[in-house]
Amino acid sequence: MTSAPSTYDVPESSAGQRLDAVVAGLTGASRSTAAAWCTSGYVTMDGAPVQKSARAVAGSRITVVVPDEPDPLQIVAEPVEGMDILLDDEDFVVIDKPVGVAAHPSPGWVGPTVVGALAGAGYRISTSGAPERVGIVHRLDVGTSGAMVVAKSEHAYTVLKQAFRDRTVDKQYHALVQGLPDPLEGTIDAPIGRHPAHDWKFAVMEDGRPSITHYSVEEAFGKASLVKVRLETGRTHQIRVHFSALRHPCAGDLTYGADPRLAAELGLTRQWLHASMLSFEHPRSGERVVVESAFPMDLQYALDALGNGTV
Repeated sequence: MTSAPSTYDVPESSAGQRLDAVVAGLTGASRSTAAAWCTSGYVTMDGAPVQKSARAVAGSRITVVVPDEPDPLQIVAEPVEGMDILLDDEDFVVIDKPVGVAAHPSPGWVGPTVVGALAGAGYRISTSGAPERVGIVHRLDVGTSGAMVVAKSEHAYTVLKQAFRDRTVDKQYHALVQGLPDPLEGTIDAPIGRHPAHDWKFAVMEDGRPSITHYSVEEAFGKASLVKVRLETGRTHQIRVHFSALRHPCAGDLTYGADPRLAAELGLTRQWLHASMLSFEHPRSGERVVVESAFPMDLQYALDALGNGTV
């Protein structure tokens, strides 16, 4: 089943933009949802089906037929081994997310989730947000470990969600990148968008969303360098994409060009990337909260191997 068609005229200000971005702006849907509509044939321009990457033409008529919403994804309440609690507050909880755990259920994902683990451990979390992502105010990739905050109260959800939008949350990561970045300290300011050939990847794109990463090298090992990273924006795969674009991909990140031989030498089965510190204003008191997460065993093993010269 689908909704009745909705028709929109492309304004002059949208001329030349990607169709998925224009549809998102006209309908209020997310860009990923608009892209899915285009791919599935629910969007036409002047009566003809169009790809999501097509460029909008001023004065053209876009028709959107919105499909029915799928059944909501179910949260499976089950404890997750290795997901420790770093800070438990009346309004929020900061967890140490292990690798291999998603923030919330999503289509195609059958593994453990943060919301499911908290529910399984008996935590009461905010009911705000989509049914499958209640309490989630930000996310870490499945393959990234570290500190992540989840709202417990409705007040905390509203305040923390806004803090992430306003970029007042300090998100610090550590990454082990191949080679030695030059300069040793700097800012990567390069827009990121969907990869033109692989929808499941991202890339530095001229028409991508503004993306800013600050970094400084903490230790150089020859084959790789430990880098402290602070995100000013929070795009999907941002750190991985930015360092790959510099030709210094995260060690173990085969998706974005890392050397599989070095990954094997370091015993890595995922990208070396960890959310090591999270700092934000307490949603009630306004006091600054700082929570740190130690490197997990697999990442520390790789550092030790480099440090003692066995790699």
